[in-house]
Amino acid sequence: MNLDLTPGMLVRNPAHPEWGLGQVQSAVGTRVTVNFENAGKVSMNLAAAHLEAVDDPSKLD
Repeated sequence: MNLDLTPGMLVRNPAHPEWGLGQVQSAVGTRVTVNFENAGKVSMNLAAAHLEAVDDPSKLD
């Protein structure tokens, strides 16, 4: 996982598609907090979580 995450960036977690689209709230080192539409704020370690950037939310399945 080598995304350069910045606040405001849209992401999704393929391991938890039910969480929906998420917006990065903060990213410090390997810690990131993402506000997901169906799971709320989730803080995670990027060494263990795989997030994918979403460039165009209208193209999500």
